[in-house]
Amino acid sequence: MTDAGTQRQGLFIIHTGAGKGKTTAALGTAMRAAGNGLRVLVLQFLKGSWHYGELDAAERFGSDLVIRQMGRGFVKVGGAETDPEDLRMVEEAWQEAVREMHSGEWDLIVLDEINYVIGYDMLNAEAVADALKERPQMLHVILTGRNAHPLLVELADTVTEMREVKHAYTRGILAQRGIEF
Repeated sequence: MTDAGTQRQGLFIIHTGAGKGKTTAALGTAMRAAGNGLRVLVLQFLKGSWHYGELDAAERFGSDLVIRQMGRGFVKVGGAETDPEDLRMVEEAWQEAVREMHSGEWDLIVLDEINYVIGYDMLNAEAVADALKERPQMLHVILTGRNAHPLLVELADTVTEMREVKHAYTRGILAQRGIEF
């Protein structure tokens, strides 16, 4: 048996739940990792049509913290049917994620909003679980998004559920630049 605190391995972490802060928490870890000399890749499965402040912040880290927007933005708004173009983009993002997990280039990979695409049946949870089991031993991976699949929750080393207690939007306050995007 290994003493607590002495075993080193790549962690699989999930940030999920209905509350705000899942991506923010993952990006905070990404910044901490990059600040400690780790190479970090963030693949954003749905974001892509808006410019977020984190893109500008990541540029300041150079090649140690890279964010790639892989989607077009919101999908399945109002329960709409899945657009085939969104399915194509999710598959492309997933193939890139698998390639990057085995590239040896990264110490931490964040798969931002992947839980949404799994929940929308745009990506198979079992395929994600299999890829995570086969990742290099020292690679850390963080998944974000609401409604994390139970199979992935079981597999994860750490799962944090964000719970909304109160949100400014419900009081009519719009999202604030620099705080929410």
